[in-house]
Amino acid sequence: MASSQAILLLQKQLKDLCKHPVDGFSAGLVDEKNIFEWNVTIIGPPDTLYEGGFFNAIMSFPQNYPNSPPTVRFTSDMWHPNVYSDGRVCISILHPPGDDPSGYELASERWTPVHTVESIMLSIISMLSGPNDESPANVEAAKEWREKRDEFKKKVSRCVRKSQEML
Repeated sequence: MASSQAILLLQKQLKDLCKHPVDGFSAGLVDEKNIFEWNVTIIGPPDTLYEGGFFNAIMSFPQNYPNSPPTVRFTSDMWHPNVYSDGRVCISILHPPGDDPSGYELASERWTPVHTVESIMLSIISMLSGPNDESPANVEAAKEWREKRDEFKKKVSRCVRKSQEML
């Protein structure tokens, strides 16, 4: 059973984003009957390899939101060290709260209930601006980012072009 707290909080965040849009992304529901699944579009940040792109993703919230983080999965092609090959975004604030079992992240870097859709999206935009290749979700992309930057740039350019064609 969905938490009424989660439903109310998500309705409020959606209403706030509709009233006061934030530069860099747009958000709405996949289906008006399901507050727990959102369509988001991220505009490639200026002065990055992703500039000019329009990248779609699905943000899925758990029933116990905000106590647990949502998942974010790009549905547009995305080549990035912190995005798994299936499109799932891997950033610290989307990892479950508490201590990191692998000891890589501090608990303070992981999910806390104070995060909002806006803070998550701004973190993803920041991720596009500066990949973390030390803890990659996509090892191949991280290796290219470090060792074959020209190849990396070509793949990202293809993703940007493809995202523009999907408009």
